[in-house]
Amino acid sequence: MNFLKAPLISAENLTKTFYGGGGHVRALDGVTFSVEQGSTLALVGESGSGKTTAARMVLGLDSLDSGSVTVLGKRLAALSGEEVRLLRRSIQVVQQDPYSQLNRRHSVQRIIEGPLIAFGEGDASIRKAKAIELLNAVGLERSYLNRRPHELSGGQCQRVAIARALIIEPKILVLDEAVSALDVSIRAQVLNLLRSLQKERSLTYLFITHDLGVAKYMADDIAVMFRGKIMEKGNREDIFENSAHHYTRNLISSIPRTEPPIQRKQIYDIQALPSINKSDACSYRSRCSVGFEQIKCQTDEVPITSGSTSHDWLCHFPFKDGVK
Repeated sequence: MNFLKAPLISAENLTKTFYGGGGHVRALDGVTFSVEQGSTLALVGESGSGKTTAARMVLGLDSLDSGSVTVLGKRLAALSGEEVRLLRRSIQVVQQDPYSQLNRRHSVQRIIEGPLIAFGEGDASIRKAKAIELLNAVGLERSYLNRRPHELSGGQCQRVAIARALIIEPKILVLDEAVSALDVSIRAQVLNLLRSLQKERSLTYLFITHDLGVAKYMADDIAVMFRGKIMEKGNREDIFENSAHHYTRNLISSIPRTEPPIQRKQIYDIQALPSINKSDACSYRSRCSVGFEQIKCQTDEVPITSGSTSHDWLCHFPFKDGVK
């Protein structure tokens, strides 16, 4: 008999509000997603959409107002501090800035060995051997062991950060804008490296990015976020070939292309975005060429619409070809 495997990451109805300066920001507003074993889910959206906050919740770095996060079958809210720390053996993070995430005073060897030292694993010779193994796995030579971050390029620093994340053999990597600070050619190399490592080590990725083009290359499933909500969620084909939400279409239309932009259309002027009306039922209404003129988008709560078992969106007036 075959049983469906539970996802390695499951986030249910996450809400989080930050207060300060006499006001508040709803960073997450009912966010739900899951990541299956060996797959990649990309959380995509512009700055302030809530994608990094969602990643921090999965890592257990911030508390939730409501909702739940389950990682490897364990509900984070039910774990003690020590249990969360031990769970981090199985879920590691690679951050955006390739320089700031590495201790400038430490050698590459000490940086990569850091997680082993933190968990009290192995003696000096064992740790060094594993550091060399991981250096080779990320495409760097043994001679890099004694270098320090200031002697490395951005791409080399990111490879070291990936090696450090992998040295305790995690099952999950959270990649928070892990290639956005790199030059285009180096970015492609690191993305290819991440894909190879995922296949070789059966890794599961939660990939945070503002670049839908990167998500298309890396992800099996994509969740498009805007102002703390998931506006559309589906597999890669759903999002790129049959997208329903106007925000998703705008993101796709803004992906740089090398061919002449024949019949390509930007639905809004990205240099002159309108302010967001917080009283609108649909948070995207003020930027939407269709919803801006619809009273329903201003007053009626937007329900989740499903086009298939894997494709959902939040829109009263989706693109017709997005409706199954």
